[in-house]
Amino acid sequence: MALEITDSSFKDTVLNSDKPVLVDFWAVWCGPCRMLGPIIEEVAADFEGKAVVGKVDVDNNQEVSAQYGIRSIPTVLIFKNGEVVDKIVGVAPKETIAEKLSAHL
Repeated sequence: MALEITDSSFKDTVLNSDKPVLVDFWAVWCGPCRMLGPIIEEVAADFEGKAVVGKVDVDNNQEVSAQYGIRSIPTVLIFKNGEVVDKIVGVAPKETIAEKLSAHL
């Protein structure tokens, strides 16, 4: 299951992770985000133990969202060693997301 990442847990969960981290920036009211949600959950299950998969609710965690310039949602960022190494804006198929994440394992 995807982790819930907050402004306060972001540094420990994402920036200090020794594994690649996929972060889905989303909001409850966002239709495309709701479409992407189950895909993110599947990716979280597929990559368990190999990568960290989490979600940031942009309404409740505006600090991190602003820090990474999230202007449209859903936006998925992939981090490695505390740096953004890939980005997907909008809904993407599971295969695309898995391929991008696999490239950073």
